[in-house]
Amino acid sequence: MRDVYVVGVGMIKFGRYPEMDIGELGGQAVHLALKDAGLSIKDVQMVASGNLYQTNMSGQRVLKEIGMTGVPVYNVANACASGSTAFREAYFAVASGAYDIALAVGTEQMGKMGLLGAPRDPSTSPEGVLGTGLMPGVFGMAGMEHMRKYGTTIEQFAKVSVKNHKHAIYNPLSQYQVELSLEDVLNSRMVSYPNTLYMCCPTGDGAAAAIVVSPEKARQLAGGGTLIKVAASALTTDPFTPRDLALADVNTMTRNCARQAYEQAGLGPQDINSVELHDCFATAELLHYENLELCGEGEAGRLIDSGATALGGRVPVNTSGGLLSKGHPIGATGVANICEIVWQLRGQAGQRQVPNHKAGLAHTIGLGSACAIHILTK
Repeated sequence: MRDVYVVGVGMIKFGRYPEMDIGELGGQAVHLALKDAGLSIKDVQMVASGNLYQTNMSGQRVLKEIGMTGVPVYNVANACASGSTAFREAYFAVASGAYDIALAVGTEQMGKMGLLGAPRDPSTSPEGVLGTGLMPGVFGMAGMEHMRKYGTTIEQFAKVSVKNHKHAIYNPLSQYQVELSLEDVLNSRMVSYPNTLYMCCPTGDGAAAAIVVSPEKARQLAGGGTLIKVAASALTTDPFTPRDLALADVNTMTRNCARQAYEQAGLGPQDINSVELHDCFATAELLHYENLELCGEGEAGRLIDSGATALGGRVPVNTSGGLLSKGHPIGATGVANICEIVWQLRGQAGQRQVPNHKAGLAHTIGLGSACAIHILTK
């Protein structure tokens, strides 16, 4: 296996684009990534496309907008980790030596889709009988369990939303750029305790793309500039664990993935300068502080209180605004997280820039499906 470098990234502003399809959305993001890398679509030797709800030939639909060159196209659906899995496929295509230049693109068009995880056949569904599979309920219960075990408060969970919305005002590509007070978050409509409306990520449309290359190509394209290395690429699924079937395990998969990623990178959590993690709900972000070893077991509430995960803190989390404010068009999210880390490593993040940024971690998780973690360094 050889080293792999990211030489181009691009994403469109997340939002709602009812007049466009995923091909057009993805085409825009790919154009931006190609321009960023100084390449054309003719240079790309392999494409991996992440998409969940329009996954049928999603990669080919993007290429029809920018140029069909006859290269292999892999279409990936892996729940909320679809985009991250596509990036990993592109990474391995280059790491293996099979290709020198590969493209990962993530797209999704969700519109105002309803609750994720809703049962399709009520006659056979255990919904409401054996816990819940609705995502607000799953992460509401996970938050309640953390409150029971460690005394975490609803105010501490709400601070996640306050922080991420504040970060988003500095991100022109964020779906929402509105600063919220703690009272705003706490007083918004309750969705699934302790998560209020502003503690739940929105649906929306979007696309993001990244180009990865071999070391030789990276040196040619960098022109003496910053080289961004993929130091780790880890992907896990849920193992069997003896647990209460009414309470979904939202932690083990990420913990296993984090251990693998740190080992691959030869780094520890203390070496990470910023994190883009999967804050589908405010409760999820606090849980993942512990899962990613940013703090000890039961210490996540105190970590958010300390300001350590805000801009200017020890390890800023979701400088992009996170899913809560940047948005969560499912297939695009994983690649968008990579984009943010690349911009941070290059020093191109504007007012949300983390000083002296040398290593960043991007995390996505599709509950019951997959967790992907990538560590990028310069």
